[in-house]
Amino acid sequence: MSGKEVAVQLLDQLWTQYLYRVSYARTYVDLVKQKGGKVVNDHIAFRTFNTHTGEQPEGIRAIKHLLNFLDYRPAETYIFKKKKLKAVHFEHPDELFPKIFVSQLEVEQFPQWAQTIINNTVRDTPYLLSDRSLELLSVLKEEGQIPKIAGEGLVIDLAQYFRRPWQPPRKEDVLKLNDVSQYAAWTLLHGNSVNHFTAFINHQDVKEWPDLEATCKGLEAAGVPMKESIEGRKGSKLQQSATQAVKTEVDVVGEYGPEKITWTYAYYELAERNYIEENGERKLFTGFLGEQAIHLFDMTRTRDN
Repeated sequence: MSGKEVAVQLLDQLWTQYLYRVSYARTYVDLVKQKGGKVVNDHIAFRTFNTHTGEQPEGIRAIKHLLNFLDYRPAETYIFKKKKLKAVHFEHPDELFPKIFVSQLEVEQFPQWAQTIINNTVRDTPYLLSDRSLELLSVLKEEGQIPKIAGEGLVIDLAQYFRRPWQPPRKEDVLKLNDVSQYAAWTLLHGNSVNHFTAFINHQDVKEWPDLEATCKGLEAAGVPMKESIEGRKGSKLQQSATQAVKTEVDVVGEYGPEKITWTYAYYELAERNYIEENGERKLFTGFLGEQAIHLFDMTRTRDN
């Protein structure tokens, strides 16, 4: 099995897990298939803490160190000062592979009490991959392939990495953090889990939905709660919108022990890209726009807490 095949199977596993949890994405898939179109994802996003996270690499490196083995390379860096975030997006040589957008919360920029909550929760994080998987990734990098059965086991182990790796946080801590950063509260609850997938409208191929605006209206008509507005003007190099975030039960530690609370998990984003001129060549814009990303970060804001 080649590195590309491992990446394909891993992305498929993550997509399957995400579809199970995000009903709005399932509705999109069903409608597009009914209309004879294609489901292609533009990018996947992850959130991290830039602080000591036990045995797991900190911040963006938590995801980047695995992408290095799967032929993904960093393409561009973004800074969001007001959100206290830094992000990098990664691209694969195969343009139909989804881009991967990884952000990190700059924990040291928060008040000391907030830093203490985050650091106390994540400091003893175990590393979720087995030594065998790390060995297989190294062989894959050096030799370009590994035996099929070993590769299938590797994919299963890689897929389970994308969840919350630390122990459930204290409910009181989540609620306090949410007052200063909904991103911090979300990441404390969901860890390495996929934050969102994104439909690539350019490859959708649905006649009734020729663009992002028509797609959003179609989803809304089908009962999917949508973001109130589209980010970016029509014809610009990038337009984005999203469903609202689904809610899920998450484990926390309450005053009297383990309990569950309801919190936002993930939304399904939609993106339409346009052509730009680069070095005399006409090509689709592959990057991201800071102001638009800021508004989309807020799609996981919980309005009930």
